[in-house]
Amino acid sequence: MKKKLLFVTYFDERPDEGLSYVIELAKVMNEDLMIFLLRKRMLSGKVDDLMTAVTFAEANEPETARRTVAEEHKKADANLDRKLVGIFGKCRESGIRVDVYSSRADAVSAIEEYFKCRNGIDIVLLGPNITDYSNLTQRKLKRLSDTVSRPIVTIARHMSGAPI
Repeated sequence: MKKKLLFVTYFDERPDEGLSYVIELAKVMNEDLMIFLLRKRMLSGKVDDLMTAVTFAEANEPETARRTVAEEHKKADANLDRKLVGIFGKCRESGIRVDVYSSRADAVSAIEEYFKCRNGIDIVLLGPNITDYSNLTQRKLKRLSDTVSRPIVTIARHMSGAPI
């Protein structure tokens, strides 16, 4: 069985950030790629959408309320499709086989859960949006490192305009 690199990133925030690096690494190491697309729980946006629907429902316009909720779901699905097509396209162009999984769990929980019942991952790569915006503390990272017993690489965000 061919080994894989595991790339973990948030779907909601530029999931392709760091993908080029991961694809190049997979090509050099002659490995397949597995991507965990994590979804943040964007509660504030969902509450706003629901409140808008409730307002229409209370104003005796239930059909408008249904349409509002359906439009939000349609936008989210189209956004997901567009991002997935882009990710699969980049991998296919590079000759890398890719599997994509989605989860609402936080990064550490998703990775730990995966390693409980599966194997075959050589390296875990955490995208820039995981290390920059999540509550990934040094303690959680250490616990993760001990649990999975694989190298964990954190990918930094590219600093534009920085001198070389």
